[in-house]
Amino acid sequence: MLGILSFLGFTIIVAVVSWYATRKTNEETSEGYFLGGRSLTAGVIAGSLLLTNLSTEQIVGLNGAAFSEGILVMAWETLAAIAMVFTAVFLLPRYLKSGLITIPQFLAERFDVTTKTLTSSLFLTGYAVVLLPTILYSGSLAISGMFDVPALLGVSKSTALWLCVWSIGIIGSIYAVFGGLKAVAVSDSINAVGLLIGGILIPFFGLLFVGNGSVMDGISLLQEKIPAHFNSIGSASASVPFATIFTGMMLVQVFYWGTNQQIIQRALGAKNLQEGQKGLLLGASIKILGPLIVVLPGVVAYYMSLNGTLNVSSPDEAYGELVRKILPKELVGFFAAVIFGAILSSFNSVLNSSVTLFGIDIYKQHINEQADEKTVVKYGKTFGIILAITAMIIAPFLSSLESIFSYLQQVNGVYSIPILTIIFVGFVTKKVPAIAAKIGLFSGSILYIISEFFLRPSFVNSAIAEAKGLGGSEEVIALAGATAYPHFLHVMAILFVLNSVLMILIGKFNPKKVAYVQKESKQVDITPWKYTKQAGALICIIVIFIYIYFS
Repeated sequence: MLGILSFLGFTIIVAVVSWYATRKTNEETSEGYFLGGRSLTAGVIAGSLLLTNLSTEQIVGLNGAAFSEGILVMAWETLAAIAMVFTAVFLLPRYLKSGLITIPQFLAERFDVTTKTLTSSLFLTGYAVVLLPTILYSGSLAISGMFDVPALLGVSKSTALWLCVWSIGIIGSIYAVFGGLKAVAVSDSINAVGLLIGGILIPFFGLLFVGNGSVMDGISLLQEKIPAHFNSIGSASASVPFATIFTGMMLVQVFYWGTNQQIIQRALGAKNLQEGQKGLLLGASIKILGPLIVVLPGVVAYYMSLNGTLNVSSPDEAYGELVRKILPKELVGFFAAVIFGAILSSFNSVLNSSVTLFGIDIYKQHINEQADEKTVVKYGKTFGIILAITAMIIAPFLSSLESIFSYLQQVNGVYSIPILTIIFVGFVTKKVPAIAAKIGLFSGSILYIISEFFLRPSFVNSAIAEAKGLGGSEEVIALAGATAYPHFLHVMAILFVLNSVLMILIGKFNPKKVAYVQKESKQVDITPWKYTKQAGALICIIVIFIYIYFS
C-alpha cells in the first residue's frame, strides 16, 4: 500500500507542477502549442530530451543485452553524446535560422512541398504503427509486473495488459494533446530528475550488495570475476560489432538526435540558440552517464546470477529481478512512479510530435490552407486523439511478437536512413532537385525492406542449416547465423552512401535552375553560445577515453 501511495503522490505532483508551469502559455497558436511559445530553457530542453529517449524499452532491453554481452552495448548511450554535439554545433543553428516548427518544413524549403508531405507521412506511419504501440506495450508490461496488477485486481494477465495500456495511453494523451509541448517538456524535466536519482540507486544498491556494503569492493569484484563483461569492443558476432560504431551506428544516432521530430522538437522550442545549444550539450554530458542506468545493472545481475543470488530465466528479466532483490521496499513506489513517468514521457512526446506533423505539414498544407492557427491546433488535437486510440488498440496485440525490442529496431530502419539521407544531401548541396529527394526516399525504404525482410532471412537460414549439417556446436551455429549477412547497421551505412551518391548524380545531370539559399526567419536570437565548440570537443574526448579505458 505504501508503494502505491508514494507512486500516486509523485505522479500527481508532476501533473500539478506541469499545469502550473503552462497555465499562462497561449496554446491556441502554433508556436504556443507545438513549441511551447519558443520559451524553453537549457535545463528543460536537456531534461525533456533525456526522458523522451529513456523509457522501458531502453532500461529493460539494454540491461538485458548487458546481462548477456556486457558493456559493449553502451554504444547506444555513449555515442549519442557525440550525435548531440553534432546537432548543437551544425544542425540546430540552421534549424533556428529558418524558424522551423517541424523538420519536414526544411525539406519544403529546400526541395518542395511534396517531399515534405512524403517525409511527414513516413514519420507518422512509423510513429503510429511502430513507436506508439511499442511504448505502450513495453511500458504496460513493466507497470503490470511491478505492481503485480493481475493479482492486485484479480484479473488475467491479458486483461491487466489492456487496463495498463489504456491507463497509460489516456494519461499520456492528456499531457500531449491538451497540454502541448510545454506541458510535455516540464513534466519530462521533473521526471528526468527522478529517473536519474532512481536509476542510479539501482546500480548503487546492486554494488553494495555485491561488495558486502562497499561500492568500490563491488566494482573491483565484478572486474575481477567477469572481466569479459567489461570489454567495450564487440566481436563480429556481437549485437554491436565494434566496426559498426564507424558506420551505421553514428548515422542512427545523428538521425535520432538531429532529425527525428519527437526529439529535436524540444530544441526547436528553445528561447534562443544559446539555450538550445546549452540544453543539447547538457543532455550530452548526462548521456555519458547513461550506462550507469541502462548497462551496469545488467552486469551486476549477471554476476549475481552466476553466484546463485539472483534467479534470472531470460536476459530481459534481469533488471526487474535485480530491482526486486536489492531496492529497499520503501523506495519501490517512488521508483515505479519514475518508471511510469519515463513511459508517459516517451508516449506523450511521440504523440505531441505526431500532432505537430499533422497540423503543420498536412492539415494546414493540404486540407485547409486558409485555416487560422486556432483551427490548425484544434484539428491537430483531434488527429492526436484518433492516433492515441489507434495505438491503444494495436498495443496489446504486440504480445504475439518474439522480441519487441528487435521489432522496434528493425522496422525503424525503413524510414530513418532515407529521411537522414535527403536531409544530409539537402544541407550539403545547393542544386540537387526535388525529384532526387523523392527517389532517395523511395529507394532507401524499398532497398532496406528487401535487404532486411527478404535477403537477410534467406542468407541466415541457409548458413544455419549448413552449420547444423556439418555438426557444428551451438556457438558455431550462432556465429554462422550472425556473420552470414552484413549487420543491419552496416546495411544502413551502405544504403546511406548509395542513396546519397544517387541523389548527387541526379543533381549533376538534372540540376535545379536556381541554387538553394537558406532564408532567415528572425523568430529567436541565433547568436551561438561562445563555448559550444569547446564543450562539444570535451564531451567527444571523454567518450573516446571511455572506449580506450574499457577496450
